[in-house]
Amino acid sequence: MSLLAFLDILLALLVVAVAVWTIVARDLFAAVVGYVAYGLLLAFVWIRLYAPDVALTEAAVGGGVTGVLLITAGKRLGALKNVAPEAQPGFAFRLLAGALAALVAGAIGAAILMLPEQPPSLAPEAAAAASTAGAGLGNPITAVLMSYRSFDTMLEKIVLILAVVGVWSVGSDKAWGGAPAPFRQSKPYAPMVFLAQMLAPIGVLIGIHMFWTGANAPGGAFQGGALLAAMWMVIMMARLVEPPRVDAQWLRLALVAGPAVFLISGIAGEVAAGSFFAYPPSLAKPIILLIEAFMLLSIAAALPMLVAGPPNEGPG
Repeated sequence: MSLLAFLDILLALLVVAVAVWTIVARDLFAAVVGYVAYGLLLAFVWIRLYAPDVALTEAAVGGGVTGVLLITAGKRLGALKNVAPEAQPGFAFRLLAGALAALVAGAIGAAILMLPEQPPSLAPEAAAAASTAGAGLGNPITAVLMSYRSFDTMLEKIVLILAVVGVWSVGSDKAWGGAPAPFRQSKPYAPMVFLAQMLAPIGVLIGIHMFWTGANAPGGAFQGGALLAAMWMVIMMARLVEPPRVDAQWLRLALVAGPAVFLISGIAGEVAAGSFFAYPPSLAKPIILLIEAFMLLSIAAALPMLVAGPPNEGPG
């Protein structure tokens, strides 16, 4: 057994162990920490599977933004002291749920083991078509996302906007239009302020670089946008800036900019290239970069608003 194979086995066992710990942990904060660690370990798994784009997304979202979101949610849940605990499921129900989970896991494992040694693949044809549809893009992942899965990619950004609207709708009618609650107490915490001042400029630069290089190398709008969102959250946690009001015009324009430009480009493709979401070969790369730039803006605005929560003060 080679050293890499041995390390892969250790990584797989560690991923399973952390997943089990996250499930069985009774303390909310410990479970969230386990989930963040699980996301970071999965990023290493994707790297070993030669999928660096997915690894970057997993590290930024699974191990970063989602972790902050869960910690914030857990803190707010802890403030609800008077909420009556829900009834716990009985032993028979838990046994049935466990048996069903084991059955599904066994079926997935059996399906994987029953795959032929050399399964049929359309990968060469797909790569050739993607190189044509996404002319000038050296990164096949971006070419697939913006050519084969363009409609699905646009819908993913719309889902983010709907999630933000859903979070804002939780607030009371009197609070509508106001700003979400600050991320921490009003007194600045000097180490957090120092971290934000040092980390944010570097993080913004790396986020923009990840977006720009995504056309030819691992990266892209989602990875870069998630990093920009994380930097904005760090700045708000340091109280260098406050969460914006939900009725701010610039915020709403930033949220809808990505899907709007994506949809306009798709409709224009019907006229210019003869198909919805098609790109003229000579202009494919500039159009895709334009779409990704506006998606970067929407992602960087949506993720912090999900973490910030609903408005808590009246307009004005």
